[in-house]
Amino acid sequence: MSLTYPVASDHQLARLLQIGMVLEEVVEARAQKHYETLPDAERSEAIDEMLHHAAEESAGHRERLEGLVSELEADPVAYEEIEQLVAARYESDTDTDGVLYDQLASEETAYKFYDDLIGAVQASDVEFSVDRDRLLDTLREIRDDEAEGVEQVTRLMEAQ
Repeated sequence: MSLTYPVASDHQLARLLQIGMVLEEVVEARAQKHYETLPDAERSEAIDEMLHHAAEESAGHRERLEGLVSELEADPVAYEEIEQLVAARYESDTDTDGVLYDQLASEETAYKFYDDLIGAVQASDVEFSVDRDRLLDTLREIRDDEAEGVEQVTRLMEAQ
């Protein structure tokens, strides 16, 4: 499945939104893991706050995407299939240079995914069973949140 082509059906859109849901779950789980395992020597209030916010925001994004998928006239794809796609194509390398680099990679990956998905929806002339304007507004809001996350992590990195 490629985001270089217009979205051609409700089924394809549902699958892409499910990929976004799994991406959000990955970001949430990684942020939570970092929060739980970060050594005290590397811990700061700003990093703790950023990780907590990232996990909370990802959970909210996932719920919004679930709502869109539930409105589509398409059968959802098995979670395991989507999880494998995400792991193969989007999950960042787990051997990064620290918590902030890992979080930056996660935020950038999510931003790029949503930016590409918005482009693929805009290029489509298909009438989806979900309102196109609301779909695009939701995806843009999530993409903008990811851009803010990239900026927040970058500021933390520069401050260290």
